[in-house]
Amino acid sequence: MAKINTQYSHPSQDQLAVRIMDRDLDHVENGISRTLSLGEETLSELQQGIVMETRRLAKSQRSSFSSQRSARVSRLIVSLRAWAARHLHHEDQRPDSFLDHFQGAELKEVSSRDSTAQSNLGSQEPPSREKSDKARKEEQEEKENQRKEHCPKREQKKEAVVVDPSSNLYYHWLTIIALPVFYNWGMLVCRACFDELQSEHLMMWLVLDYSADVLYGLDVLVRARTGFLEQGLMVKDAERLWKHYTKTIHFKLDVLSLVPTDLAYLRLGMNYPELRFNRLLKFARLFEFFDRTETRTNYPNVFRIGNLVLYILIIIHWNACIYFAISKFIGFGTDSWVYPNISNPEYGRLSRKYIYSLYWSTLTLTTIGETPAPVKDEEYLFVVIDFLVGVLIFATIVGNVGSMISNMNASRAEFQAKIDSIKQYMQFRKVTKDLETRVIRWFDYLWANRKTVDEKEVLKNLPDKLKAEIAINVHLDTLKKVRIFQDCEAGLLVELVLKLRPAVFSPGDYICKKGDIGREMYIIKEGKLAVVADDGVTQFVVLSDGSYFGEISILNIKGSKSGNRRTANIRSIGYSDLFCLSKDDLMEALTEYPEAKKALEEKGRQILMKDNLIDEDLAKAGSDPKDIEEKVEYLESSLDTLQTRFARLLAEYNATQMKVKQRLSQLESQVKTCGRSFQSDGEAPGDATKTEDKQQ
Repeated sequence: MAKINTQYSHPSQDQLAVRIMDRDLDHVENGISRTLSLGEETLSELQQGIVMETRRLAKSQRSSFSSQRSARVSRLIVSLRAWAARHLHHEDQRPDSFLDHFQGAELKEVSSRDSTAQSNLGSQEPPSREKSDKARKEEQEEKENQRKEHCPKREQKKEAVVVDPSSNLYYHWLTIIALPVFYNWGMLVCRACFDELQSEHLMMWLVLDYSADVLYGLDVLVRARTGFLEQGLMVKDAERLWKHYTKTIHFKLDVLSLVPTDLAYLRLGMNYPELRFNRLLKFARLFEFFDRTETRTNYPNVFRIGNLVLYILIIIHWNACIYFAISKFIGFGTDSWVYPNISNPEYGRLSRKYIYSLYWSTLTLTTIGETPAPVKDEEYLFVVIDFLVGVLIFATIVGNVGSMISNMNASRAEFQAKIDSIKQYMQFRKVTKDLETRVIRWFDYLWANRKTVDEKEVLKNLPDKLKAEIAINVHLDTLKKVRIFQDCEAGLLVELVLKLRPAVFSPGDYICKKGDIGREMYIIKEGKLAVVADDGVTQFVVLSDGSYFGEISILNIKGSKSGNRRTANIRSIGYSDLFCLSKDDLMEALTEYPEAKKALEEKGRQILMKDNLIDEDLAKAGSDPKDIEEKVEYLESSLDTLQTRFARLLAEYNATQMKVKQRLSQLESQVKTCGRSFQSDGEAPGDATKTEDKQQ
């Protein structure tokens, strides 16, 4: 009976577990359907899959629950995980036009890897579901490709071509556009006044005119794409460049200069070139070309003189054409002032007409010759205007040419003033003729080789960064030739380059003598130096360009047998151009580079050991008392400067304190006077009431 009871009780427990499991699966199914009702097709497929899975699990549980319970639960979990992964993958793959701008090739590779990994997670799904997902992905890819084909790619938007106004390309374009502007200013008025010039070469003028118009139109495009600086950066946006250009006066002048006024040729005829006078409004381009050329040329004074002469010639040319036009209006040969009668073959030629008018214009504007007196009122008026313009031209010529000549000779005059002052000093001090001759020859050498320029004075207006770049460009290669500086830091080399000073020595001058204290090192830029004996005649070695000496003495290395003394006599054979680096400048630069200082001292020590010029016992000993003395002297000098500064600050403090005290006393007196006036105003009505009480 016990066995029978146990047999009947076991299936009842299984049935109870199956019912409980079915109920739980139904709850899971219903819960998922309620929570994921927003998923449309994907969620419906999930619900169907879960229903099928639960029914299959229920049937299998009824048949063999005890052996497959864990397998069913694991399948359900795997299906849920696969659906969640696929759902999240679809959410991630949703196209985002904003993020596409920032997604590069690396991000796309990462996303593709993530997608493959997620597809691997969902590899346990049924094959039908995988096929549907693949079909859906292919449809999305096709739609995305169609969208990309029909819509322009914003990220591949081409940058607008912008012309930098400081570039060579812009200057070359100014050179090109200046030619048609100058052509119009020179030939239009001449063609309008001299009919033969227009009619005899009509085809040539038409070709030149419309070629100039084409260049004018291209110049409008160039101006529309010419960049400008905003907060130190070049603006390259085409829309902003166009708006900036349209707001300037140049845009209005350019548009007016391109108005097709020559269409009136169709009605009036081809012999009216004055219809194209609006092309003269492009004059700003010509002036801009002149300004740019003046800043670029190496001979600015010569260019200024040539530019001034060109302006004068243009004015004389226009005045000559206007004179001929007035003569034509009044009548040729009607009086003595106008142009003679053109019926005379001598005055009927085109060349004679222009040269005669140019001669008359030159005499009138320069006021240096006599011209026929005017007869009619309009002739008088024109001559008066010409005389006024001539006076201005004469004053301009005298003023500009005088200033240009003085500027051209400014350096020579300054240099000559230095020579004169030194000559006067030598005469006053009765210097020997031999020494005076050497001094004058030294000055002559400086002027002949253009070495009179003071570099610090010339470069003082530049910022420190540009000064450093110029010094690096000029002196860095020379400094790198020195052995001890070959492997130094770039920053230290820049500091040293800025401290190099040029020095010029005459023939026979001693750069250094044996036993002198070495306070600077020298690098030969140009010339020849000789290492001579004590007699000054015997030469041991000749040093030429690129050589250097004195680098060990300025380092003041411990244990050096020579100390900081010179060990040889060095004399200049001819005129020598050297660079000098002082010990104080080197030590000042090395204070910011302690590691470089140690490296330089080590290199100098190795050089001394190689030449057997170092005492190792002294090198291993403690600090040199001379160094301590120098440090103490430096501290004393620093203390003196600090004391003077402190005394100055204390005096300023006392002065400001006295001013504050005086101000406070003035304010106290003002407050007291104001208080007394208020008290007097307050007591007045009280006294009046007291008097009234007494009367009552």
